[in-house]
Amino acid sequence: MDSIINRIKNGKLWDFPGGIHPPARKSLSNQTSIETIPLAEQLYISIKQHIGVEGRVCVTEGQHVLKGQPLTQSANPFAVPVHAPTSGTISKIDLHPSAHPSALPEMAVHLKPDGLGQWAELTPLQDYQSLHKSKVVEAICKAGVAGMGGAGFPTHIKVSPKKDVQFLIINGVECEPYITADDRLMREYAWQIRQGIDVLTHLLSPKYIVIAIEDNKPEAIEAMKVACRDNNQYQVCAVPTKYPAGGEKQLIQTLTGQEVPIDGLPVDVGVIMQNVGTCFAIADAIFSGKPLIQRVVTLTGETLQQPKNVWAPIGTPVAHLLKVGGYQAEPTQRLIMGGPMMGFALASDMIPVVKITNCILAPSNSEMPPAEPEQPCIRCSACADACPASLLPQQLLWYSKANDLDKAQEYNLFDCIECGACAYVCPSDIPLVHYYRTAKADVRTQQQEKDQADKARERFEARNARLLRDQQEREEKHRKAAEARKQAMQSDGGNAKDKIAAALARAKAKKAAANTNSEAAHENAVPDDNNIDKKQKVAEAVARAKAKRAEKAQQNNDAGTESEPSIETLASENDDKKQKVAAAIARAKAKRAAQSLTEQASDSADKPQSNAQRGENEVESAPSSGQPQSAPNSGSEELTDAEQLRKQRIAAAVAKAKAKKQAKQEDDS
Repeated sequence: MDSIINRIKNGKLWDFPGGIHPPARKSLSNQTSIETIPLAEQLYISIKQHIGVEGRVCVTEGQHVLKGQPLTQSANPFAVPVHAPTSGTISKIDLHPSAHPSALPEMAVHLKPDGLGQWAELTPLQDYQSLHKSKVVEAICKAGVAGMGGAGFPTHIKVSPKKDVQFLIINGVECEPYITADDRLMREYAWQIRQGIDVLTHLLSPKYIVIAIEDNKPEAIEAMKVACRDNNQYQVCAVPTKYPAGGEKQLIQTLTGQEVPIDGLPVDVGVIMQNVGTCFAIADAIFSGKPLIQRVVTLTGETLQQPKNVWAPIGTPVAHLLKVGGYQAEPTQRLIMGGPMMGFALASDMIPVVKITNCILAPSNSEMPPAEPEQPCIRCSACADACPASLLPQQLLWYSKANDLDKAQEYNLFDCIECGACAYVCPSDIPLVHYYRTAKADVRTQQQEKDQADKARERFEARNARLLRDQQEREEKHRKAAEARKQAMQSDGGNAKDKIAAALARAKAKKAAANTNSEAAHENAVPDDNNIDKKQKVAEAVARAKAKRAEKAQQNNDAGTESEPSIETLASENDDKKQKVAAAIARAKAKRAAQSLTEQASDSADKPQSNAQRGENEVESAPSSGQPQSAPNSGSEELTDAEQLRKQRIAAAVAKAKAKKQAKQEDDS
């Protein structure tokens, strides 16, 4: 390591492959001091301005906020808050075009300044060296500091490495054409940058600190040397001008001769790198307690009458900055956020400034002619010669166009730093970086979908494992219970078995008895009381009728008379019998049949009885005279049929009652 420092002191640096030398055009904007501009009428503060996770909005529409007040918050370690650039009222929280090549809408806080600029309460840490390092890191995080060199990586994560740091490199190269924001910052605020370096040195404890500045910025080099001359540990180094010397991996290779491994990080080779703008923001956060609410932005290009560097509040729309620079638009005018090599064309001038915005370029058509139509690749290999990452841009182009993402990754697609050197030298005017960016976005989308599918599968497998585990636990519980019962039976010497057998026998006997009683009750069901009363009354009525007939027959025999009883007498006797029989039948059968027999009996009562009926009565009474009866009168035929039907019904009822009575007597016996 000492040999590396000696080489740096002697100006003998290494070199990285490839690289180009485009026109710098930095003198357009680096001749005047950084200017403070008036506030725009409306600010659009994007919720996410860094690599990582966006925070949760903690303000509401219509709320009045103070300058420096947090607008978002999150407990996620990869979340960085954003703050109000000035005091004012939250007019809306809604989607707004993002600072991205696609200009896709992203959530933003719309702030209307009140012109007062009233600060929120600030908490500086002047004695940071006496505090625990975690407190200092927390202050940097709460201030919303993210890498301001282009990537926007959360600074509080970067200053908390899990490996030893050999080199702390402060990047002041600013190699891209037109951009002079870091140049003017180092010239005017060298001491504050030095304070930020002191804080980083306290947190990282590196062995060597190197401040690298491109040799086309002599004023900045001199200013930083003056600011750091009281500490021999700080080495200010002039780096040869070549694009992209300011790339992280390229600058590490230039200063230390080490190459960051593929898919690796600078800390893997013992290096941490920070931008000079980030050092300035760290000093503001620690010594003043101010969050990151503004940054230096270069306004340049031949269509601006007053190219300059300005302090632009975060959220300022590009249209307001162009107005400050005296913008004179041309037909087919292009606006670029960033430099001509790594910047991107703006879809709208209402896109706001974010923490990584370092330049707004408004070139004229003669200064930067529109891109020529894309031509077929002629396989000249100029792109491969210019690539600072030693990639094969031609193969990456083919696989990106064919959407063969796996093959593109095999050719180290993500090692491309998108510097644009390959497209700059391409004679066929192929926008190579555009294809690489598209392929990278597709890979990230594909990886995100895969991660979601993997999480869903893990949840499904975890659920199945849990259900299987529960089932096994239940089975094991039942098995242990069965073993316990078995052991209990064995330990009782057979008593438990006898008890179980006796219980089973009692249960079986009880069940059999219940079945027997049920069958007996079903077979020997006793008729209800009403039916018994009806049958008994019918039998008594029949018996009385027979007894009366026998008595009358006996009286007739004793008197020796052969004369027939009068029709009125027979009718009266028959009516009495009919009424009693009908009453008995009505009680034995349904109400409807009883009513029918009653009506028939009532009709026949008004008619004279037939000789045939009287003959039947005499036959039943067995008269001994043996004299023939007199012939029936003219109305006896109708009575004969009705009486026969009634007698048949009575005989059937009597027979049925006798049969039931006999069956009951047999059952009782």
